Amino acid sequence: MKHVELDKLDQRILAILQQDGRISNQQLAEQVGLSPAACWRRVRALEESGVIIGYSARLAPERVGQGLCVLVNLSLQRHTIDSTADIEQQVSSYPEVLQCFAVTGNSDFVLRVIVPDMESYDRFLNEKIFTLQGIAQVNSNFVLREIKNTQTLPM
Repeated sequence: MKHVELDKLDQRILAILQQDGRISNQQLAEQVGLSPAACWRRVRALEESGVIIGYSARLAPERVGQGLCVLVNLSLQRHTIDSTADIEQQVSSYPEVLQCFAVTGNSDFVLRVIVPDMESYDRFLNEKIFTLQGIAQVNSNFVLREIKNTQTLPM
């Protein structure tokens, strides 16, 4: 994917939208010092170029009954293109998996999993993770408290 050159106005627009994705175009234009039409064109161009990939609401997991966060390290038995792709596809289909990273080091994948409680996590492991073909080892790290959790990129 090609790097998109961003000027200072684009960077300011992105910083504001990351903090408040529901801001009106009028308010955004005022904050960055553009006319509403010029601001709208810039936001539209950022969307079309793939810099802005979507808008969403951030939820408090514990408020919606999803209070247990687990970082799961998966190690593979073998490293073939087909087996790795199959595991990636399977893991990506699990709604409990919010993020999946292919990593270097002691494991091959790190998953960020959110479930209601320990019983649900046990069920997730037994019904989903342990049924995956080609997994050599699973290591679970339970999050005690969240220090920082952001999707905001520095601009």
